[in-house]
Amino acid sequence: MARGKENTDSQNLFRLLPSVDEFLKLPQVVKFAETRSHSSLVNAVREVLERWRQGISEGKMHSVNTDALVDDLCKLMHELDLRSLRRVVNGTGIIVHTNLGRSLLPPSLEQQLKEIAFHYNTLEYDVEEGERGSRYVHVEGLLRELLGVEGALVVNNNAAAVLLALNTLARGKEVIVSRGELIEIGGSFRIPDVMTQSGAILKEVGTTNRTRVEDYTGAIGENTGLLFKAHTSNYRIIGFTQEVDVGTLARIGKSHNVPTMMDLGSGVMVDLALQGIDHEPTVQEVVNAGVDIVTFSGDKLLGGPQAGIIVGKKAFIDAMKKNPLTRALRVDKLCLTMLEGTLRIYRDGNPMEMIPTLHMMAMPMEQLQERANRLNDMLNTIKDVNCAVVQVNSASGGGSLPGQQLPSFGVSLEIGSMSEVELERRLRQRDIPIISRIVENKVILDVRTLLDEDFQVIFDALQDIVSCV
Repeated sequence: MARGKENTDSQNLFRLLPSVDEFLKLPQVVKFAETRSHSSLVNAVREVLERWRQGISEGKMHSVNTDALVDDLCKLMHELDLRSLRRVVNGTGIIVHTNLGRSLLPPSLEQQLKEIAFHYNTLEYDVEEGERGSRYVHVEGLLRELLGVEGALVVNNNAAAVLLALNTLARGKEVIVSRGELIEIGGSFRIPDVMTQSGAILKEVGTTNRTRVEDYTGAIGENTGLLFKAHTSNYRIIGFTQEVDVGTLARIGKSHNVPTMMDLGSGVMVDLALQGIDHEPTVQEVVNAGVDIVTFSGDKLLGGPQAGIIVGKKAFIDAMKKNPLTRALRVDKLCLTMLEGTLRIYRDGNPMEMIPTLHMMAMPMEQLQERANRLNDMLNTIKDVNCAVVQVNSASGGGSLPGQQLPSFGVSLEIGSMSEVELERRLRQRDIPIISRIVENKVILDVRTLLDEDFQVIFDALQDIVSCV
C-alpha cells in the first residue's frame, strides 16, 4: 500500500487496510521488533487494525492512511509500555485516598524494604534455634508493647481480620450487634455479609439511632457467642441518639461470660485532638476499656501497609492462629517489614513527623500556604498558564473522620480557553497521572497531599499541555 494513499469510497476502505504481515514489514514498525517480542507486536498490530475496522463499520473512518495507522500503533505501544500500577500525583487533598493507594509509607523505611525484598530473610526462621519460626513474631511483640495487650495477629486486611475473628469465636453462634452499627465500608463490604460468610449468626438489637444496655442484656442467651461493636468511622448519626459505649459493653460481656469485640476500622494510635482535629477513638482507649478483641487497619490512620491487625486476649488470639483460615489470610514479607518499621516509629520515633499520613493531617496552615505560594510562583512562569493560590478544604479519607474538613491551600489552574474538564482530563492522562479536582469551574491542586517532587512533575506537564494547545 502506497504511503498516504486515501480512498473516500467507504466500500473499498476495508480492502485498503494492510494485512498483519504487510503492517509488520513497514519500516516504521520494524523498529518495534528490536525491543518487543514478536507475539506482543503482532497482538498490537491486530488491535490497531480491529479498531480501524470498527471505525469504518461505524462510518467514522473516511480514508485509510498508512501514517495514521502507524501513529495509532505508536500510541498503543506507548500505552502498553506504561505499567498498570504506577505512581500518580495526588492533588485531591484526600490524604488516605482509597483509590490512590491509601497511606504513603514512611520514607525512612525505603532501605529496609529493599533489603528484605531483594535478599533472603528471617520471615519464618529462628536464628537462635536454627529452625523454623513464626512470621508473626516480627510485629506481635511491638503491638503488645505499644498497646498493652496479651496477644496480636496480623492478616492481609481488616475485612479479613473481622472474618477470622468471627469465624474463630462465634461460628454457629449468635453475634449481638446494634442496628446502628451494621456498617458498609465501601465496595459493598457489609458487616452482615461478613458475619454470614464467617458462619456466625447475626442478632440485631436496638434501633438505627438508639441502642440501650437492656437491648444487649435482653438478647443474651445460651447460643450467644460474641458481643460485637463497630466504630462508625465513615458516617455519623446525630440528633436523637443513644449508644452503649465500648467500656459498658465490655462489662456486660464479662458479667455474662461472653467475649466482646470491636472493629475499630481506621485504627489511629495517636490522639488527633492534640493536633486540632476531631477526636477519633484510639486503639489504646478501646483496649483499656476492657474489650477482649480489637481489629483495625494498617494502611489508614495508622499510616502503614495494608494489613488487618487483631489484638486482645491471648487465648482468643492463639485460637485464631490455629484457625485454617489464618494461612489463607496471612501477610507476606513486604507487609511485615513495613508494618514492623511503622510500629518502630511509634515506639522510638516521632510519628507525627515521620509518618506521612499523620504529617499531612497535622500540617500547619502557614506551611500549607508557603507550599501553595511556591507552587504558584513556579507555575506562573509558564506562558498562558493562569494560576492563583486559593483556600480549600482537605479530607482525611479512608472512611475516617466523617464530616471533618481540614482547611488547606491549593493552586487553581486555567489555560486560555481550555475548559476545566479538558484540563483535568489532560492532567489525569499523563504518563504520571496528575489527579486534581474541579471546584467552581476551576481545576484545583490541594498542596496538602502533594509531595515536594510532585511540583516539577506538575510544571513539566503544564508546559507540555500549553505547547500542544
